[in-house]
Amino acid sequence: MKRKGASLLFLNSVGQVLLFLRDNKPEIPFPNCWDVLGGHVEEDEEPQTCIKREMQEEIEVDVVNPRLFNVYDMDDRLEYTFWTQADLDIARLTLHEGQRLKWFSEDDIKGMTDNLFAFNFKPIILDFYRKKPWQSGRKDSPT
Repeated sequence: MKRKGASLLFLNSVGQVLLFLRDNKPEIPFPNCWDVLGGHVEEDEEPQTCIKREMQEEIEVDVVNPRLFNVYDMDDRLEYTFWTQADLDIARLTLHEGQRLKWFSEDDIKGMTDNLFAFNFKPIILDFYRKKPWQSGRKDSPT
């Protein structure tokens, strides 16, 4: 049975997604690469519960209603990718894992090489931009 991951794409009002730069430590997977916020789903934990817990642990943000974008059956895991709209002030957030947070546009993502992303997230982010789930007209606040 594959392990499960849960990730959350924050989308701001100018169409950028929030990523974090992983620590530059050779002992961790994908050091110094850009990653989507999230983590491993614990045994007997629902992916939505996991993503709420991870956002509290990683950036101290309470996410009330993350929407499931897609589930990806990847080589190493099942990835439950959620999304929410939020104009987070990254200068005021406390990042507990990684070097820094940064907002990226679709063009930014397209212009970056695959090896700059952790855990094969570039195709997932581009799929998110291609399918544009935010155009459904429903807007929720993360807090």
